[in-house]
Parts: sequence; C-alpha cells; structure tokens
Amino acid sequence: MPFSQLGLYSSIVRGAQALGYTQPTPIQAQAIPAVLSGKDLIASAQTGTGKTAAFVLPILNRLGPHRSTGPRVLILEPTRELAAQVEESVAKLGQFTDAKTVVLHGGVNLGPQRNALRNGPDIVIATTGRLREFLDSKALRLNTLEVLVLDEVDRMLDMGFIDDVKAIVRECPPKRQTLLFSATLPPRLQEVAKFALNDPQRIEIAAEKVAADTVRHAIHPVLDSQKIDLLMELLKRDEFKSVIVFTRTRKGADRIAHLLRVENHPVGVIHAEKNQTQRTAALEGFRSGKHDILVATDIAARGLDVAGVSHVINFDVPQHAEDYVHRIGRTGRAQSTGEALTLATPEEANHIVAIEKLIGQKIPLLTLDGFAYEGGQPPRVDAANPRANAPKGSGHKQSLGKGGQQKGDTGKNQDRKASGRPFGGGNPNWHSKGKPGAHWRTRKGR
Repeated sequence: MPFSQLGLYSSIVRGAQALGYTQPTPIQAQAIPAVLSGKDLIASAQTGTGKTAAFVLPILNRLGPHRSTGPRVLILEPTRELAAQVEESVAKLGQFTDAKTVVLHGGVNLGPQRNALRNGPDIVIATTGRLREFLDSKALRLNTLEVLVLDEVDRMLDMGFIDDVKAIVRECPPKRQTLLFSATLPPRLQEVAKFALNDPQRIEIAAEKVAADTVRHAIHPVLDSQKIDLLMELLKRDEFKSVIVFTRTRKGADRIAHLLRVENHPVGVIHAEKNQTQRTAALEGFRSGKHDILVATDIAARGLDVAGVSHVINFDVPQHAEDYVHRIGRTGRAQSTGEALTLATPEEANHIVAIEKLIGQKIPLLTLDGFAYEGGQPPRVDAANPRANAPKGSGHKQSLGKGGQQKGDTGKNQDRKASGRPFGGGNPNWHSKGKPGAHWRTRKGR
C-alpha cells in the first residue's frame, strides 16, 4: 500500500516521496492510520524500522496550516542527539507545509531557544531536563497542546527520567492525543501508560531477528590491562571506513580518544559531559569523514543515523543485553555489511551469555595472531567461573599511566608493525585482501 492510500494529504505524501520513501514500513502502515484516527497509541518496533516517520507524517497531516496560538505538538526525546534528528526529520518530511518547529535541549544557551518559542512554533521537540526549565520558569505553557509524543520511552526509563516525564504530563491538558513509541516494551513501561494514556490502541511489530544478518559478530577475549593495546592493534590491521568505539564511562571515552589521537587517528568524542556544540561537531565530523573514529558512551547507541559505519567496537561489554543490540545497530544498516567486535574480559562473561541469549546466536571467540597476550594466550571467557582461567598475577583493574600507557605495560605492543591483515573473522568473503581466513584462529570451547 503506498503512502497516498494511508489518508495523508498530498503535501505530506510529497514530503515522504522527496526523501525516497516509496512504500511504508510495517510500523508506518499500521501507525499512520491509528494516529490519524485520534486515538492514543502504544507502538513498538525495533530500531531502524521508520518509527519517527510513523508519527511525524500523521502529525503533520493533522496540524494543517500554521497557527501561532501556541505549541500544538510536543515530542519528548531522551537525548539531545535524538531531539536534533527528529527536528531534521520534521523539517524534511514537512518541507511542503508551513509547520514551524523548535527544538529545546541542554548544552546550549537558553536565549536562542526562548526567542524561538516567541515565534509561535506548532511543534516543540525537547529533552525532559531543558523542557522542565522552560516550564518551571513559565517561559512555556502547554495549554494549547493537542498531541503529546513520548518517543524512545524504554530509553527514558533506563536513563531515570520517569519522574520528569510524569511532571511534564501533568502540565499537559487532559484532552489530548498521546502517542508512545518504543523499541521494546519492558514491564515498567506500563507505569507510563497508566498515567499518560487513555485506552490506547496497541501496535507491536515483532522483529524477525534482534540483530541484523548484515552484521557479523566477534568476541576478543583479553585482560582488562591489555584492552587498550588490543584495540590499537586491531585498528592497525584493518582498512576500516568508519568506526564507533563504545565505552561504558565518560572518563574511559576521553582516555581512549586521547590514546587514539596520540596514534594519529582522527577521532571525535560524544558523552554527557560534552556540551552540545562539542557533540554536534564530533558527530558532524564523523559523518563528513573528518573523523575516522567516534568514541562514545551509550548516549549515541540508539537512534543515531550515520551512513557507512563499517565497524562497531565494544571496548566495554554492555551490562544490558539490549544496549548491545542498540550499539551494533549503528552498523550494517540499509543492507550494508558491518562488523561488531567486543573486547571481553573474564569478568564480563555473564554479560556475553545474556547477549547471546537475546540475539539467539553464539558469538565466536577470536584470537589475534601475533598479539602479545599476557600469559602467552587470551584469557578464557567462562560464564560459569569468570576468574578461573585468567593468568595468575594478572591485573584486572584498568590503570593508565603517564601518556595514557597502562601501568605494568612494557610498551612492546605499541611498536608492533601493522600486519596489513583485516580484522573480523569467520566468513572469508568479507574481505578482499589477503588469504581468506588465514589471519584468524577461532578459539574452540569456552
């Protein structure tokens, strides 16, 4: 069924067609008529299925001509990056309408955003913290609101925003349409539904596979004290196009970025302590090719649409299996192939088991030929007894010395010459150079 048969005005259909949309995705085909009906909605579909257009298109259709009476639509997002991306989607999909939009998020001065609100936007796209600032200061009122969208609600819950969401909902008029969109439907989401929605319609698009077939997974067992060295060696051995390195902490992201710059890698960094100007510059630099590598915490793991990401490297194993899926979802998009590599210590083995259970497949354990593993071989990643197989006397706490070099590290790994061999493994057709499969040894047994 084409977009023209979903009840959308021709100006809205033209916006979709201008972006190359020909046929609606399953979530769009079901959600668009539901939103147009005016009923509250809970909709779930995995990342990358077109959820944003599923609510933006019918909302633009509902708005009609611009009115400067006050915001009629509020779209809540968990992060600044997602808010900016939704603003971009609204602008592109609504290019043949006169709808006015403002985005409110932290990391920038309040002044320009306050001025934009005075221009009478139809749509406000906001993060919870910055929106509450405007509401608390009475610089924004939501009494004219017609539609409330809670986007990526599962992520909001993970980030602890439930109280902020409740406070914002209380500021909205009771007579409104509320749309809740989420990649997953955790039990806690029902708490949000109870206080925010009224007799909602439910749409759940089941994922055929949690992880895309276009992504190849691999685990590199390594002691925590050697993670930096292994990361550097992996980056030497592949002709990557663009890499996102995910780490668990902001401090870790800064340290990794520093070491990559020392090795002359162009790199950008995104985490919560960076202001919005810095985060935007890092992301745009990565998109344009100025940076080959983007180092990020999980703030960038969901929703960011960056074309051509060839590799995702998990420097730290995510503690929640769902975060692994969101991280690797940055590569292997739009039918392109991608690689997801995870540096795993024995202590992180239980998280690996949870990830494998979620994605429904075993992830191969790989050894990097020529790398000077402490103890002569990689540690065993054993969920049943995580510490039993680590070399005796090896340190498990990451400690970076002067210049970023880890304490106790001899520095030998830093001087190894690149072998010219790609990193990845398993399928010889993934790389065109070198003897297929010769550079990997798959570790058997766990």
